[in-house]
Amino acid sequence: MRFALLLALLAALVMALFTVSLLVGPAGLTPARALAALIRGEGLAETLVMREIRLPRALLAVMIGASLGLAGAAMQGYLRNPLAEPGLIGVSGSAALGAVLALHTGLAASFALGLPLAALGGAAVAVGLILLMAGSGGSSITLILAGIAVSAMAGALTSLVLNLSPNPFAASEIVFWMMGSLADRSMLHVWLALPLMALGWVLLASLGRGLDALTLGEDAAATMGISLRRLRLVLVAGVACVVGAGTAVAGAIGFVGLVVPHILRPVVGAQPSRLLAASALGGAAMVLAADIAVRLILPERDLKLGVLTAIVGAPLFLHLIYRTRKEGL
Repeated sequence: MRFALLLALLAALVMALFTVSLLVGPAGLTPARALAALIRGEGLAETLVMREIRLPRALLAVMIGASLGLAGAAMQGYLRNPLAEPGLIGVSGSAALGAVLALHTGLAASFALGLPLAALGGAAVAVGLILLMAGSGGSSITLILAGIAVSAMAGALTSLVLNLSPNPFAASEIVFWMMGSLADRSMLHVWLALPLMALGWVLLASLGRGLDALTLGEDAAATMGISLRRLRLVLVAGVACVVGAGTAVAGAIGFVGLVVPHILRPVVGAQPSRLLAASALGGAAMVLAADIAVRLILPERDLKLGVLTAIVGAPLFLHLIYRTRKEGL
């Protein structure tokens, strides 16, 4: 009953923030005019603003937030470590590298979908490298080390591209993209990311029973009929789909997959299967709230979403770590 109430409250919060996200913007539309343009298509300019600018932005905030929260909960459940987060396996860094290469080579400028497709390609390469290095029978430690190696390699190559960029404006564009943002996104980005994200959601949601069994240890989970090899493959594939697609269309948005499961874990009783659904809704609410905030705090300066989530998420996470340590004393 308590868990159902939590999900209902989180869902209501997401719906409220989604509505606010649709109504906030520089166009100066009243709520009545905005909703009329969105639903009935009244007014050409108003309809364009609502359906082609605000709606895709709000939808992507929900999709990316839910993806990061879900992936973070799954990673923490599999590794049995509350400090784990989706970027640990290197998918986000590799997706960012693919996007950076698209910007550096001019592919992003010559082809509308060049940047997100290159980012998805980078994520796919990362998954292949991780599975190749981790092997079929490797442990969770091997997976972590493989992810760290891929992430470090992607970060180094990204820095190399920035270092060798002959055009300072291209380097500036790369840096700003890597900060993460939902501005100027269209329904094309929504439809590009949605199939991969939906696949990732299904894969990660199917891990609930296995993650619950893992709380008793790998040996106990194996005796309960859980295939650890299959569990790891589904986890990597699911995280790659949601994080790769999210990074491809919005850049790097950090701390959501780390902080949200950490906040909600005590409320759901530290049960991984329940934490998956709660973290998906919590992540959607956090990204929606952050995206609304970037439009209200400095509307004329284009404050980046990834910058705000890091500024808010890092101190909050440090506070959570301090509180956890204090309770353990």
